[in-house]
Amino acid sequence: MSYAKAGVNLDAVFSALADPTRREILSRLADGEASVNELAAPFEISQPAVSKHLKVLERAGLVERGIDEQRRPARLKAETMVDAVDWLAQFKAFWGKSFDQLDDILLELKKAQAKDNGDE
Repeated sequence: MSYAKAGVNLDAVFSALADPTRREILSRLADGEASVNELAAPFEISQPAVSKHLKVLERAGLVERGIDEQRRPARLKAETMVDAVDWLAQFKAFWGKSFDQLDDILLELKKAQAKDNGDE
């Protein structure tokens, strides 16, 4: 899968996920919808700052906002993350190969240490 085919909003998704506050907001929304007041509660930032974070998440397609009488609850749209996960999955074979190589190095080091200690 090429980067261009991965999704129209892939840059926006990764950009939105780059901020720790936005990741925390998404984690909170994984438990269910929440208002700006509810989302702002655990942070030491203003409600307008939370609203700005929500707008970034909305533009990336990670959150949608509804209208429920007086409030506008935010909801997670996790399906948007599928393109990002698919793109990252391309590197799974690389990660596995790197870990296998690290395992081989660690085994060699253990053997060398055992030999030096006369444990062989």
